[in-house]
Amino acid sequence: MMGRQRKRVVMGEAASLPRKDEKPTIFHRKEKKKKVDTGKVFINISIGLCISSLIWFFYALHMRSVLSKRVATLHSSPPVLDANSSSAKVSPERFWGSYRPQVYFGMKTRSPRSIVTGMMWMRQFSDFDMNLRHTCEQGDHLQGYGWLMHDGMTFGVQEIRDNNFTLTTEFVKRMGGDNGGDWTWRITAKQHSSAPHPPVISLMFYAAADTQGSLQAHVEERNRLASITGFSEELGNFKITFRKPVTGELSSAKYASYNYLQTVSTGLEKLTDIVKHSLNRRFVYSPPTGEKRHYIAVDTYKPPHHQSQQKPADTRKEGDFVVHQVTVQTPFQIEVLFESGSFHSRPNQLVGSIMTQELEKRKAEFDAKFEKTFGLESKGFSQAHIKFAKAALSNMLGGMGYFYGQSLVQSVYNEYPLLYPEGALFTAVPSRSFFPRGFLWDEGFHQLLLSKWDPQVTREAIAHWIDLMNMEGWIPREQILGDEARSKVPGEFVVQRNENANPPTLFLALQELTEQLSLNPDKAASQPTLPFLRRLFPRLKTWFEWYNTTQTGPLPNSYRWRGRDKDTNLFLNPKTLTSGLDDYPRASHPSAEERHVDLHCWMALSSGIMARIAQLLGEPHEDYKLSHDVLSDNNLVNKLYWSEQLRAFSDFGNHTENVSLMREKVYVPPGQPRHQFPVARLVRSVRKNPKPQFVNAFGYVSLFPFLLHVLQPDSPKLEHILKDMRDSNKLWTPYGLRSLSKTDPLYMRRNTEHDAPYWRGPIWININYLAVRALHHYSKTEGPYKEKAAALHEELRTNIINNVYREYVETGYVWEQYNDSTGRGQGSHPFTGWSALTVLMMAEQY
Repeated sequence: MMGRQRKRVVMGEAASLPRKDEKPTIFHRKEKKKKVDTGKVFINISIGLCISSLIWFFYALHMRSVLSKRVATLHSSPPVLDANSSSAKVSPERFWGSYRPQVYFGMKTRSPRSIVTGMMWMRQFSDFDMNLRHTCEQGDHLQGYGWLMHDGMTFGVQEIRDNNFTLTTEFVKRMGGDNGGDWTWRITAKQHSSAPHPPVISLMFYAAADTQGSLQAHVEERNRLASITGFSEELGNFKITFRKPVTGELSSAKYASYNYLQTVSTGLEKLTDIVKHSLNRRFVYSPPTGEKRHYIAVDTYKPPHHQSQQKPADTRKEGDFVVHQVTVQTPFQIEVLFESGSFHSRPNQLVGSIMTQELEKRKAEFDAKFEKTFGLESKGFSQAHIKFAKAALSNMLGGMGYFYGQSLVQSVYNEYPLLYPEGALFTAVPSRSFFPRGFLWDEGFHQLLLSKWDPQVTREAIAHWIDLMNMEGWIPREQILGDEARSKVPGEFVVQRNENANPPTLFLALQELTEQLSLNPDKAASQPTLPFLRRLFPRLKTWFEWYNTTQTGPLPNSYRWRGRDKDTNLFLNPKTLTSGLDDYPRASHPSAEERHVDLHCWMALSSGIMARIAQLLGEPHEDYKLSHDVLSDNNLVNKLYWSEQLRAFSDFGNHTENVSLMREKVYVPPGQPRHQFPVARLVRSVRKNPKPQFVNAFGYVSLFPFLLHVLQPDSPKLEHILKDMRDSNKLWTPYGLRSLSKTDPLYMRRNTEHDAPYWRGPIWININYLAVRALHHYSKTEGPYKEKAAALHEELRTNIINNVYREYVETGYVWEQYNDSTGRGQGSHPFTGWSALTVLMMAEQY
């Protein structure tokens, strides 16, 4: 059986094999062809897939390259400002100004590479070897400094109170010629009555060329720098004259010692260090009466040894730097005169009694305009209160800076930061000492005040900001332009990321400009607003659309701030710097499910103003009006943000309140030295898992539907807000509204070991201004809470004004924020950015 079977099988197999001379059957040929075809198809598919993959790969690379460039590509529409709008020919009266807010006293032009002028000072024979003052520093511990009067254009009077003496710095400008005219400085030094001896002070006046232009020193009497002559593209030929110190404008010269320094600098941020490294004690101060003493003065600049060894060589172009030092005993007065070579019909030099007359005339004009604009005298304020209000306005005007340079920007498509195109920014700054640069959301508040004083300043500032917009509609929210500005910023804050927004507060200033235009269309100050809005509108549309595409929330018509802190392990509550409210409590675990009530209200406000501007320009406005109606719909706002548990408006997100900061455990093996192991940090401990819910923090964010007038005047929610605002266990204090309720778990809690509470209790004037403004709005609108709003308006307004004024008198400063328990000023100072909105509350101009 087996043999047969085997044979049968073999025979069967043999039978199926064709002979050598026999052709294959048609069926077999087809089968073979089919196998070959399948192989070809497979190969062809593989080749096709490879080609497609390569095409896709190169397309993706190309698109990534294209997308990566978008972040640093400017908007395609024509700029709002012409390229030469800040030049001496177009705007001569604004060309020169105190546009260097980061120094105690200095001037420059509104041009990219201006010749800059400034002043440093130092007390001689003091307990400290060297106490050089130049850039505004909180560590200098001055008793106070700031502009008492400044009209933003033609003159300024500043008082600087050092420990035993006061310096009064005044300047006045005079138009003439083609390059912005002349100006004169007057510095008056007086000792304090408490000073045991008249202090001997060295003033150092300087001029520096920022990579363009040239300076020549002219020395007389061996070592007294009598004048500097120079030339630059913007200024043509010019001369700076240093007059000798006198006891008063008509008195004879005082004894003084003179020194000068002539060198070069590779950057304006290096001027202080160059002077410091040129000081020498070999000079002798020998007045006609009194002992001879060695004093410190500029000599030869000697770069520090370690500089050349540790740092790479600075490849920037060098500019001339010339310093005139005069050392003299108080009291004294010195004048410095700048004269333009193109001013041929100059009647007389702007010095001595001529300067005094000009200054008195400008002061009288300032006083008259101030009363006409704000009416504080007619409102019954004392002269002391009015002097404070003038100082607050003047500090904001004197804090206007002109910056030029490049931002560092990054998007998700960039591996490394890119340089933004070079640009200029004319902007007010929050604080001359701590924040001497432009901040997007601060500027809207700044311009609310400045638009009342000078609408042209507001138009130019807004135009500068909007002209820095990229093709996507994004504006870098913190502007750090130029080496001088960058030298004051910690490294982690330099790079700006294009997913990050900031509250669009410029719409508040635009609202003010449009209202001025509507109320006084024939007024000269308002007439340029319509053509300004027309040039602005294409970019404004893109900006508004950028918010609506990049900051949308998870539900229709909801919004979410991007850019929250990613490292949730180290923060008690991850910050939301982009909202402007930094560490204000948001959802404990950042996610795409968040909805933020403050951003929703900003967009409701912005859409309404967009509709108004479009209407004024005769542009289609219906879509903006529809957006405004939808976003302002109280039913929608209640549905998205009203927490029944809190009985207040609230953010929504992935949240738990059961979090705390705890010291992490670091295991140190027995017998091992502790210092060789990591320091135990404070890290976040989450005791209960988060879940989607309302955040239930009551504070500034809860007020936004009220602050931005989104709530209808008859809304029952308004009653809740007014009641909770007035509760002293929540937001009410005798000094203003605190930022977070005293009952909140995060009230005055640190966010990290080194991160003190910022928006978790302290009183902030910008939000208090919005609250006073909203109370005024609801007190003037028919509704059931009209009388309640009126009473709260008067009480809150009075509390804020009294406290900011009292702290100014006691400390010499307007402050960044105020303590909610004591009313004491705290944070950076002087902070005459949005804290100066106190002036508008005094004037009741909202």
